Amino acid sequence: MRQVRVYSADPLAAHSEQELGRAASAHVLRVLRLRAGDALTLFDGRGGEYPARLVRTGRAAAVVEVGAHLPLERESPLAITLLQSLARGEKMDFIVQKGTELGVARIVPVAVGRSVMRVPDGRADRKLEHWRAVAASACEQCGRNRLPQIDAPVDLPSALALATSSEMRVLLSPEAPDTLSSVVRAHGTGGTGTPCPSIALLIGPEGGLEDGEAVAAARHGFLAARFGPRVLRTETAALAAITALQVMAGDLQGT
Repeated sequence: MRQVRVYSADPLAAHSEQELGRAASAHVLRVLRLRAGDALTLFDGRGGEYPARLVRTGRAAAVVEVGAHLPLERESPLAITLLQSLARGEKMDFIVQKGTELGVARIVPVAVGRSVMRVPDGRADRKLEHWRAVAASACEQCGRNRLPQIDAPVDLPSALALATSSEMRVLLSPEAPDTLSSVVRAHGTGGTGTPCPSIALLIGPEGGLEDGEAVAAARHGFLAARFGPRVLRTETAALAAITALQVMAGDLQGT
């Protein structure tokens, strides 16, 4: 039987009886249609998970009996920060969902010159809330107990500045002379070829970054890398590159 996992935005306490928040209660009662006595697993994004049992239900509230904290983690040893050029609504949701399932640590939506989507200032908070909900749902499905950090949309200079905390920075470019795997091997920790524990991955829009944007990325230490012989859509490039990095240096090694 498939394990029922539910994210709680409110902190959980072991060996307690708690009323779930509005969103979690609605998910339990209206989507999962659980009843009193049903078992579930709860997590609050702070690490680990809790076995729980639904003890009471109301019209809009679910009360659970929370069990012991289980320190289970399913995070990759490779911390990937995805700097993703803004894509149209459904594509961006897809990238957030699948990026979460593939283990990215952070997602930063980036507005660049050729972005086909713009987020008005008045809607940024709403968009951010939506993407975080998409990530939480993906964590429920894939078993992660920590939510990836998802930032509000920023411009490219801001994104490049925050990426300096990553030990390696990579820009996918179909014109790059070196492949992604050769770049990762050649520029490992301390030049030893050992993969870096943190990588920032910059993915451009459908038309690619403008020349000045690519130059700016290079000035911030981004290494251009080619990924295969074909030009990929932005959502395909992001997820394929994340998978490749996890195979080379993350928790998909040996799979």
